[in-house]
Amino acid sequence: MTHPARQAPDPRDPAPAPAHDALLPPTLGPRRTFALIAGVETYEVSHRWNLRGPARDALRFARWLTGPGEVPAANVRLLLSPLDDPDRLDWSGPPGLAALRDTYRPATEENAKTVLLDELPQCDGDLLWIFWAGHGYLDGHRQLMLPCADARPGRIRHLNLDSALRWWQTDLVKHRRFPLQAALVDACRVDAPRDTRWNFGSADYGGGATVPGRRQFRLYASREGEAAQNDAERGAGRFTEALLAELGDRSVRDGVTGLPHAARAVHRDFGELRGRGEGWQLPQFIVDRDWDASSFLDDDPPGPVLPRATRLDQTGWDGLGELFEGRELPRRAYEAYAWAFRAAGCTTPVGSGLPADTLLDVAWDLDQRQGGTAGLPLVVPFVQHLADRARRDGDGRPGAGAADPVWAARLAAWVRAARERLDLPALRPPPAPASRGAALHVRLEPPDDGGDGLRARMWLRGEQDRLVWESESAPVGLDAVRTALVRQLALLGADPGEDGGGPSYRGVERIEFQVPFELLETEFDRWPVPRGSAARTRPLGSLYEVSVRCPQEREATTRTEWRGTWRWLCAQDGRHPDTVRVVEDAEVTDTLGLRLGARPAPACVLGHTSAGRTPALLEALLEGGVPVAVWRRGGGAPAVEAPAVEAPAVDAPAVEVSAPPGLPALLAPEAGPGDPAVFALPARVREARRAAAGQQAEGADRLVLLWDDPEDVIDPRPLA
Repeated sequence: MTHPARQAPDPRDPAPAPAHDALLPPTLGPRRTFALIAGVETYEVSHRWNLRGPARDALRFARWLTGPGEVPAANVRLLLSPLDDPDRLDWSGPPGLAALRDTYRPATEENAKTVLLDELPQCDGDLLWIFWAGHGYLDGHRQLMLPCADARPGRIRHLNLDSALRWWQTDLVKHRRFPLQAALVDACRVDAPRDTRWNFGSADYGGGATVPGRRQFRLYASREGEAAQNDAERGAGRFTEALLAELGDRSVRDGVTGLPHAARAVHRDFGELRGRGEGWQLPQFIVDRDWDASSFLDDDPPGPVLPRATRLDQTGWDGLGELFEGRELPRRAYEAYAWAFRAAGCTTPVGSGLPADTLLDVAWDLDQRQGGTAGLPLVVPFVQHLADRARRDGDGRPGAGAADPVWAARLAAWVRAARERLDLPALRPPPAPASRGAALHVRLEPPDDGGDGLRARMWLRGEQDRLVWESESAPVGLDAVRTALVRQLALLGADPGEDGGGPSYRGVERIEFQVPFELLETEFDRWPVPRGSAARTRPLGSLYEVSVRCPQEREATTRTEWRGTWRWLCAQDGRHPDTVRVVEDAEVTDTLGLRLGARPAPACVLGHTSAGRTPALLEALLEGGVPVAVWRRGGGAPAVEAPAVEAPAVDAPAVEVSAPPGLPALLAPEAGPGDPAVFALPARVREARRAAAGQQAEGADRLVLLWDDPEDVIDPRPLA
């Protein structure tokens, strides 16, 4: 590819404004302006990463740059990886945009580095624009990593923007070139996933000696730790839309000269939206420096003070001190925290998990935040939710415990007093906890004499536990247990009218097997169950949420760790970023159990271990008190069918086949590579088993779910 040589100022370029002669090069104009514009909507790592809007945002920016900006198409490098057929995108507008339709490239890591570190530095210009729309993550050094379209599990290919911008300030770009550089990024700036399967690796592009006088202007769509908002229905990032509205029909020189003013205007607009409580996580803007190298947002005259939510008074804090004294985080503390934002009409902060480890500190965090339009202190609906759950706990939801009516009444009285004292609006009640259907609990134990067979009992679990079957005095084999289980399922699902009356138990959803250590990998989920016609059967795990338990291995030595980890898991509602950990063969050592039990996190382990290392992994789980785990029977990461893709064009570059995703990608119910919400795992495992049902090929998923709630136990009576 050829690049323009140094050119005389274009006669079309407007004369510089006198007020900016000292700041901007006098030759600055369209022909000495170059740009990298990227919009990434599809990612090879997972279809859950795909998002609609960035490709359209990139074209909108290119339309301004080649239209009112009059920048030649030859000066623009466009990288696009759209969800839809590129021909369906809006290419209308100036001739320069139509020319880019024939020259754009996929937004891969190689193309991004080639453009930014090889092609553009060889050009002779005054101004470099970098516009990027897509996902964004921060690494441990707070560097912004922009995943590319060829990001995949095990290697998230990306552009390290901070490293690239440092590189552009050095003498690797010739001294007299590109004194002005502007980076505009419509992407989130949230912490990168900690799961080793989402490996960003290290991308540092180095650099030479810093060149004095180069000035960079950085404008991000969000602050550190926050997400940028995207309107998927309209295919537009709110940041890009607001910025382009400010740029309007300005020329490229006027646009870059007025960029600080445009940033201030957009910053104020979104600040007012946030102040009105229309969203806690609406995009916020970090602007590095003005063109004179000084921070300009701090120089703004103070604007009107936006109304804030009512803050909690001293009487309220005194009452909370008494209510929360000596109290651990209750099981549903995160649920109450999230409800406080919804009740106040604003959005829960990005980033999972509670902000603190004590109830008072969580309440303090809420009181420091902006509430909604009703002026409601966020602490009040938080305490209201705690009162509701303390009153009605024990409803069968995972993590439910005994109700505490005394504490519930005290919390409710505090809420009433706060409303009257602070003249607060009426509060709508929190939603009722999701109810769960009945479960069958199957307990298998070796006989007291150590002989063959098993002692077996089954309980129907609902509002009350009821023994429905037990083996006779002689031990039985697994075949007899399976026969009895199928018979009980048929009886419990029968219409009471068919046998002349009696209760109906159509709501059986879960089947849990409490077993000795040696039976943890037994294929209970694959037991055939009659379905429909007499000849048809389905695997048990595709019909019910099937899990295994092994509490007897914990009671004597690791009961404290087990119970402490479960309480922490329930308080965080399974959503803390440290909750889930993937363990591979190299980590399965003699000390793994000690490391797992050293602190409450992780509370869930996803095992990517080989068959030979799985028994050692299971021993470590029990020693470390880990209550929840998923692994593949027979070892290894699960085989997942790749999503169908359209056949590439004849001249399209070859696409490397990505490795199958591991358990996080298979089980995460939300978009993105984040850890799965743990309390969704039983249903997600059942869905994965349903997807694998009927697969005869080697590699069909055989997932095992360990779900060992220490506070949900049965006190068995002696066998008859």
